[in-house]
Amino acid sequence: MTEVRPTAGASASLWERDEEVAAVRQAVDTLCADRQSSGSLLVFSGDAGLGKTALLAETRRIAEARGCTVWSARGGETLRSVPFNVVRQLLQPALVATLPEEMREYLGDWYDIAGPALGIADPGDRPADPTYVCDGLVAAVRRFARREWPLVLLLDDAHWADQESLRWLAAFAERLDDLSVLVVVARRPGDVGGAEHLDAVAAASGRPVATLSALTPDATAGLTRATLGEHADAAFCREVWAVTAGNPYETVELLAKVQDSELEPVEARAGELRELNRSARGGGLVARLEQLGIDATRFAWAAAILGTGISVDLVAELATLPRADAARCAELLRDARILTAPDPAAGRPGDDELEFVHPLIATAVYNSIPDALRTAMHGIAARVVTDSGRGAAAAARHLLEVHPDADEELVDQLREAAREHLAVGAPDAARRCLERALEEPPTPEVHAHVLYELGCATLLTAPARTIGHLRTALGMPGLDAGRRVDAVVRLSQALLHNDQMEEAVRTVEAEAARLEPGPARMRLQAVQFMWEGIHAGETTSPGRSERLAGLARTCTGRDNAERALLILRGFDALMHGENAEEIVELCDRALVNGRLAPGLGWTDTEWGIELLLMLANTYGFTDRLDRAESLYNEALRAYETAGWSGGHLALAHAYVGLGHRRRGRLKEAEASLRESLRLAERVGRGLPLYWTATCNLVDTLLARGHVDEAWDVAGRHGFAPPYPSTIVLPDPRSVRGRLLLAVGRTKDGINELEAAEKAAAARGHHNPVLVPWAADLARALATEDPARAARLALDVRRQAERFGTDTAIGEALRCAAALETGQRAVRLAEQAVTYLESSPCQYEHAAARVEYGIAARSVAELDRGLALARSCGADGLVALASAELAAAVGPR
Repeated sequence: MTEVRPTAGASASLWERDEEVAAVRQAVDTLCADRQSSGSLLVFSGDAGLGKTALLAETRRIAEARGCTVWSARGGETLRSVPFNVVRQLLQPALVATLPEEMREYLGDWYDIAGPALGIADPGDRPADPTYVCDGLVAAVRRFARREWPLVLLLDDAHWADQESLRWLAAFAERLDDLSVLVVVARRPGDVGGAEHLDAVAAASGRPVATLSALTPDATAGLTRATLGEHADAAFCREVWAVTAGNPYETVELLAKVQDSELEPVEARAGELRELNRSARGGGLVARLEQLGIDATRFAWAAAILGTGISVDLVAELATLPRADAARCAELLRDARILTAPDPAAGRPGDDELEFVHPLIATAVYNSIPDALRTAMHGIAARVVTDSGRGAAAAARHLLEVHPDADEELVDQLREAAREHLAVGAPDAARRCLERALEEPPTPEVHAHVLYELGCATLLTAPARTIGHLRTALGMPGLDAGRRVDAVVRLSQALLHNDQMEEAVRTVEAEAARLEPGPARMRLQAVQFMWEGIHAGETTSPGRSERLAGLARTCTGRDNAERALLILRGFDALMHGENAEEIVELCDRALVNGRLAPGLGWTDTEWGIELLLMLANTYGFTDRLDRAESLYNEALRAYETAGWSGGHLALAHAYVGLGHRRRGRLKEAEASLRESLRLAERVGRGLPLYWTATCNLVDTLLARGHVDEAWDVAGRHGFAPPYPSTIVLPDPRSVRGRLLLAVGRTKDGINELEAAEKAAAARGHHNPVLVPWAADLARALATEDPARAARLALDVRRQAERFGTDTAIGEALRCAAALETGQRAVRLAEQAVTYLESSPCQYEHAAARVEYGIAARSVAELDRGLALARSCGADGLVALASAELAAAVGPR
């Protein structure tokens, strides 16, 4: 928490800020008028010294006068590497005033997620998902805002805020519509730290950023006379403006120096202003500091090194000063307007805490420390912080500044700090620690381990970097057998995320070839088959399915490597359209008493999410939807409980949506898929999970009959070629071909479906449920090329009977009926109903009922189809059935 309470000098800095102050007053009035009002956000931008801090001080004064609770924080130039520093400052009054047990009760499920980031709860034993931690912080602040209404949040020097806090701020700013709170942010313009997040904050405000400008000559003259007296002559006032360029902070400081030196404000003395101004800033400030004596200088240096949490005792230890001398220096620096006492509203304990009067002063003092001494002082500060019991992560920002010196202990401290950062959801901070550890450098025995840990830390955020780190680690001695295998698997995952699928396959294949038969080799073989199994390239490696089948025949499911091979074999058989009963038997052998084996859970990292999704989807597309939905929902619960809200949670929502879609619960499917797409947007466009969410949402909207909406979603989310290098279910080419047909672009739709045919043939994917291009293409060609359409329908039926599920056979019969007329069409439609009423896929059952009713001109069947369509939320099918019934018996 940083002081923004106005002083006389700060108030003077508000000259020519009438518009900005009026905007603040209006925002505070709106906040106080109605507890149900929407939140508002003001962003002020200006160069150093233009009065941003003074404007926030005035905001505090106005808000407190209206009875608002005001919490504030400030970014620090030397504190940007400290994760969650700013959000911790901001919430400090609440954190200090609330007992731990009360905080746990108040935050509920978010306590274990946001608590470690706020420093009020111990972190877990695994890395925290940064996205979920951010969500937890947003939820925590929203709860505090409702409790403390009317609440005003002030953030000064946001350009120096840590990335984790800026990410929180951007997410919080997007969710103010239903929260009555006022947020005021001050930042410098231009390409500053965290520009992406700051731009998102500005966009969320819904109004232009207020850019502060320098004072005009008239305002400078008015400020000069208000400070020095009306007798200040015009020439002196003009020189004040010329010397300071109208910078409010410099003007206030210069006028204070004029008062201190008792300089007469007349033209004859105006020439002395430039020298006075130099003494108030930069080198002049340093010279002024030195005039206070070496002890005061050391005290100021130590305070600048600490940056935050500056206390007389801590500074005395760092500067090696006796306590009494340190207290005397603190008083000197307060009198010199270099340090000041914090705002009492900050709620922090301790009577001897200090902070710099202005960030410009803190920067000038820090930069004045000789380089070698500054490095040494950071080393001492790291020891002081560690000895105080605050942990390696708290000392890390000082360790980052220490000169590399092959110090084994420092490497260990940085590795421990990285683990602590990962546990609270700050992978970027962990990366900085491990990169610095490499510069030390580590000993040969440890070097590969540091690279491995760095590769793990950057796996999801920077896969390209991860590839380099893990390849280097694998080229070094030091990794034991188990960690080496894990490094190879993670390297292949990074290659996969970096869209280097073929290299991912070659990497695990080469490592497996080095190993003797055993669990490690089998694990790598399973990973190789897994990557090949989800690769959507034009061809597959020769004999892959035969090799996989051969390995699976020897597996009984005695360990997780064997279970993985059984799952992979089942999924491969699914894609090729082999017998569904045999496929299910393979998958059942991979379970332990009908459940996932220990070590194969959704949050276990050894195998990853891909393998379990293969298992769940194999059940889902073999009409074992009870088992599939149980696994999908188990994944969702596991990720929500563990606090994983990035790509894993997006995929879980997508496949829960797919389960609803298969069941025919189309409204529920749409809701889950829209949530998946929202989460996927935050992870990044173009990734396989983004395609999964988009493809399934388009498919669901088409099933609902919302064709225009499906087309809009496809356009906004890039659902068009080129397609991803990994398999997406259902097949995106087939779904896009169906979409093009639905919007009347028949030729384009046919071309897309023919492209789906070619891609499926190259991969040997002949399951008509997963790759449903043929049935749609047959319908599209029924008039133009009936002979080809009939051949396609026959192939679909043959493949469906080979696969053997009620859904596959029923859908094939629907296709065949659509190509026929008269009694043959009626018989085929009736057979389709017979199969699909035994299927768990109720939308397809509803469609078959309606089509049978139309073919047989049966009001009873149309009635049944209409009821089913309504229960599914299939609005297009409802409209069709209603129209047919109206034609048959009149409006109903």
